[in-house]
Amino acid sequence: MTNRYQTTGVEGEFEPGSNGQVLRNLVGITSADDMDELELRLLGELYDEVLLQNLPDRALTVADLKRWHQLWLGNVYAWAGQERSVNLGKGSFQFATASLLPGLLADFERQCLKPWTPCGKLAANELVNAIAVTHVELIVIHPFREGNGRLSRLLADVMAVQAGHEPLDYTSWEQNKAAYIGAIHAGFSGDYGPMSQFVAEALAAGDAGFNGPA
Repeated sequence: MTNRYQTTGVEGEFEPGSNGQVLRNLVGITSADDMDELELRLLGELYDEVLLQNLPDRALTVADLKRWHQLWLGNVYAWAGQERSVNLGKGSFQFATASLLPGLLADFERQCLKPWTPCGKLAANELVNAIAVTHVELIVIHPFREGNGRLSRLLADVMAVQAGHEPLDYTSWEQNKAAYIGAIHAGFSGDYGPMSQFVAEALAAGDAGFNGPA
């Protein structure tokens, strides 16, 4: 069983004085709570930039994802915006092997981003399916050392807004984490139904009242 932080090289280093709780960073933060607070504040700024200031009204690309990651965490981690070079797992689940990332991301762009974005042309059920599949696939690929889940949610939000909706409300995902993780695993096995249900609920809740990034 591999922990997500059992890695080697610069991406596996911890900030001195953090007791192995905070990844080595450019701002000298040693407290996990302080790092969480900083990342959340910067994520809010990224949402403002991407969703409100410069919403892309075109097909999205992997380069967009890397740019968003760099904009978000570029002042915090030296490797922000770069494909990870280490293998990661969470619990007993292993994400895609690092050496396969270039090919997997090329496939992801060709099979998900290119045909489905911009999302304004999709019918409601097509949008739900597109967001569900895209979310599962990006989570499984896990292209970055840190922040993959939050960036995957930003991508889902951009797709929703492109289609004329509000960003998703992820409250139900947070309240049912075990079921959400189960939906990711089901999608990995080719069944996107459970994830589609989560997306449909989050999309409806978002249209009823957006609560901001989580």
